[in-house]
Amino acid sequence: MSTTTSTTGTATSTAVAADVTRDELMEVNAARALAGARSCFVGIGLPSTAANLARQTVNPDLVLIYESGTIGSKPTRLPLSIGDGELADTADAVVSVPEMFNYWLQGGRIDVGFLGAAQVDRFANINTTVVDRGPDRPEGRLPGAGGAPEIASNCGAVLMVLRHSTRNFVERLDFVTTIGHGSGPGDRARLGMPGRGPVAVITDLGVLRPDPETAELVLTELHPGVTVEQVREATGWELRAVAEPAVTEPPTETEIATLRALKAAGREK
Repeated sequence: MSTTTSTTGTATSTAVAADVTRDELMEVNAARALAGARSCFVGIGLPSTAANLARQTVNPDLVLIYESGTIGSKPTRLPLSIGDGELADTADAVVSVPEMFNYWLQGGRIDVGFLGAAQVDRFANINTTVVDRGPDRPEGRLPGAGGAPEIASNCGAVLMVLRHSTRNFVERLDFVTTIGHGSGPGDRARLGMPGRGPVAVITDLGVLRPDPETAELVLTELHPGVTVEQVREATGWELRAVAEPAVTEPPTETEIATLRALKAAGREK
């Protein structure tokens, strides 16, 4: 991957339907990132939306695995949490949480982990624990680690999905909940982490991937209509970009219809 800085700040625009939102661009491209994966350890929220969309579009054989112990879940709507009963009702198997972590996850039996984040830094480390809300204000408490540290350590690869802003993409994490690539190349090996770690961060503006030499996130793809400068302005560090970022393909009618149907089914519940 080239990590030279783009000098144009633009990319060739690709037509996209006027009613498609940035969130939908993010969710569709996150689902596409699971094409070819055999199994996915699914985080709740945006990762779950992407994984369920992938199973109904680009990868119908994808095995969805949730932290509560469900293997092969096939929900007809977006689950409300890892404890949503439909995950167990539609699963191929349900195992105990200790078995899920000790045998399936730590045993290296899951291809991809899909995570969200409150904060991400340039090396794809994650904060989901606490944020600094400024002087004279109490710190903001977040949901916490859950299974994310084990997922990021042991899955074959990790995908991440979150909205792109300087609030989320920060120079320095307020708290390190989950290691991505640590402080650079070699940190994962030094810490005994068997998985490859984060391989892509999909946002509502584009896609970032770690440089193979530095492990620092680099902008490689833009969503239609987005410029390099827009992404840089939404990033809390001096973001590098490949010389000519690719433009993601616009969502198909099937992808958008399936995504909206999944969301509507959840609202009806």
